[in-house]
Amino acid sequence: MISPVNDLIIREVVSFVQNARESGAFRTRWREPLVAFADARDPHFGRLRQCVSPDHAMPQDLMPGADSVAAYFLPFERDIARSNRCSGHASDQWAVAYVETNALITSLNAHLTKILQVRGISTAEIPPTHNFDQDRLVSNWSHRHVAWIAGLGTFGVHRMLITEKGCCGRLGSLVISGECEPTARPGYEFCLHKHGRTCLACVQKCPSGALRVDSFDRRLCYSILLENARVHKEKGLADVCGKCLSTVPCSYTNPARRQALPHECCG
Repeated sequence: MISPVNDLIIREVVSFVQNARESGAFRTRWREPLVAFADARDPHFGRLRQCVSPDHAMPQDLMPGADSVAAYFLPFERDIARSNRCSGHASDQWAVAYVETNALITSLNAHLTKILQVRGISTAEIPPTHNFDQDRLVSNWSHRHVAWIAGLGTFGVHRMLITEKGCCGRLGSLVISGECEPTARPGYEFCLHKHGRTCLACVQKCPSGALRVDSFDRRLCYSILLENARVHKEKGLADVCGKCLSTVPCSYTNPARRQALPHECCG
């Protein structure tokens, strides 16, 4: 049986996003969110200092006495990814979705903090993006790796997290003092290539050549993000691309749901 804290957070995330959709305040449309949970003492958090950054924060760094971490995925409606399938710069719709969803995540975390504080549960809110070292281009709190620990999905060749609702969307997370029931991690890879299937659509769609099967040039990728930020500067900070995610087999769903192979932590 799901714990009361798990149930509360899931209900609040789903209703908050639904209300945002119906408010008319956003151009972006989201599908129903996915929510998962991790024990803040899960030893996989320690592994992030090897596979992400030696400076990656532990939940206890953000909040002493942390008990749990909630992670959630806000999947975009399909037309947003379809708009970004053409060559060239990130589409207008994709850039707007990035900016608006970052704002939504910030508001959602603040909402969850208020709801949980009423019940005596403390939180540590984490920005949805731009919490990374700009010289080394590595994050001090990787939402996608935290979401992997919480069981939201597995990594694709594109280094993004593939969830049951695909990879086109945005991730958020929240450290909390309340005890949540951890979500079981998937027992198999969601990425088709990692099953030996013919795919690599994400590699083929990378406009800069930064993404390869066995390597990733983060500086070359980041140069494309900054170029898109200049193109879309009137929308806010839209340092995005998303070409490797748009209209590929894992854009909207888990394409390998019926197969089972071991999976790895770090994307």
